[in-house]
Parts: sequence; C-alpha cells; structure tokens
Amino acid sequence: MHQTDDFYRELVEHRRVIRVLALSDGYSRAEANARLARNPGIIASFSRALTEGLTVTQDDREFDAVLDETIGTIAEASRT
Repeated sequence: MHQTDDFYRELVEHRRVIRVLALSDGYSRAEANARLARNPGIIASFSRALTEGLTVTQDDREFDAVLDETIGTIAEASRT
C-alpha cells in the first residue's frame, strides 16, 4: 500500500463535503490517474492532463481518438 492510498477518505466521507476533486498537479496523465485510482471517492479535474498528447498537427480523427482515450482513462481512474 502506498502512503497516499485513501489519504482523503475522511474528507470524502464527511457529511458536509459534496465532492472532492483532484488536480493533475503537473504529473503525467498516467501518474495522475494512478494516484486518483488509489483514492476512492475522488473525481478528476485534470485540465492539463486532459490535453496531454493533443497537437495542432493532428487531423480531426487523430485528435478525437486521443481525446476519447484520455477521457476514458481519467473516467476509469475516477470510478474507483
């Protein structure tokens, strides 16, 4: 078990807390997703990590594929 596993449980379960959001905080999307997955009940607010892998040289199909994959991995990490 990692020292940050379930670190925010007390906040997540507090009766006056509606949601706890996690920022990607400069981590790669993979690392931010891994940290998020180790903390059940927290949802992602990953603006910078959401754009990771997107470039201006991609056509619409490539752009959409990268964005779809990104959203899928962040959503999956938020489900734990």
